[in-house]
Amino acid sequence: MGVLAQWQRIKASPINQRRWSQFKANRRGYWSFWIFLVLFFISLFAEFVANDKPIVIRYQQQWMMPIFQQYSELDFGGDLDIEADYADPYIQELITQQQGWMLWPPVRFSYDSINFNLSVPSPSPPTAENWLGTDDQGRDVFARLLYGFRLSVLFALVLAISSSLIGVAVGAMQGYFGGRVDLFGQRFIEIWSGMPQMFLLIILSSLVQPSFWWLLTILLMFSWMSLVDVVRAEFLRGRNLEYVKAARALGVGDRAIMARHILPNAMIATLTFMPFIFIGGLTALTGLDYLGFGLPPGSPSLGEMVAQGKNNLQAPWLGVTAFFSMSVILVLLVFIGEAARDAFDPRKRI
Repeated sequence: MGVLAQWQRIKASPINQRRWSQFKANRRGYWSFWIFLVLFFISLFAEFVANDKPIVIRYQQQWMMPIFQQYSELDFGGDLDIEADYADPYIQELITQQQGWMLWPPVRFSYDSINFNLSVPSPSPPTAENWLGTDDQGRDVFARLLYGFRLSVLFALVLAISSSLIGVAVGAMQGYFGGRVDLFGQRFIEIWSGMPQMFLLIILSSLVQPSFWWLLTILLMFSWMSLVDVVRAEFLRGRNLEYVKAARALGVGDRAIMARHILPNAMIATLTFMPFIFIGGLTALTGLDYLGFGLPPGSPSLGEMVAQGKNNLQAPWLGVTAFFSMSVILVLLVFIGEAARDAFDPRKRI
């Protein structure tokens, strides 16, 4: 109840209502926000949209959900103690013999499923079975796009939140305490920001086995600096304001002053920059995957789709799909960032 009441107070705040109205006034940003949310929501349930396993199976008066639980051929009266291949006519016949049935997702392929029944060599063009065709390994392009979009968005979202937390904390300490803290912090940032980031990312990625969390850690080493200057400037200005001096004179601690009195103003700039940090994380992961230094081979990846389009110029649907999907994602995010910037700009009026 406490969280709900606090949310109601935040929602009823006049300044937040004004910001939301300004956000909605930017029509392309407002509709881009909802389109992106719908796409992301669908991708969260990718297993129910594109999968090589049925969603529900009715067999011998029992309900089975292969998406959440693994079943062997023995469970359906087969001969081998291995995971059932539901696309195999033999398994389908075993289920139908017991008056059973299967409910399949719209696309009967997962991101790593290979279509062995292609009528032409892979990469094959779009068909009713493979909506966007297949790549050079016979994998469904739509399924890889759906799973790759989810993975890339989650990666960029975690990176943006983590970068913002570190950047705000560092900028707040530098701006509030000043002196040697600010001096040594700025010198470190100047040296660290001068590093060739992409080359270091490639070197580190080639030394270790890439994974989601390892790539996130590597990118986080550099992405946190984008917010330090903005937050530092806000704290340098805010620490000399009258209400901050009055709070300090009344004995309020530094942590409380930073969190309650200065940080809310600094968060305006942080929220404005977050969509662009999100874009940077998504494009960085795509670039690393395209160069072959990103996620493990076989992982669903937008960068790997771009590489597929480059390596298979005789299959234009691969390049068109990669280009169109990346363009739509980046355009939507840029429009959302512009709307967020307008919403938190005090000079903007509806």
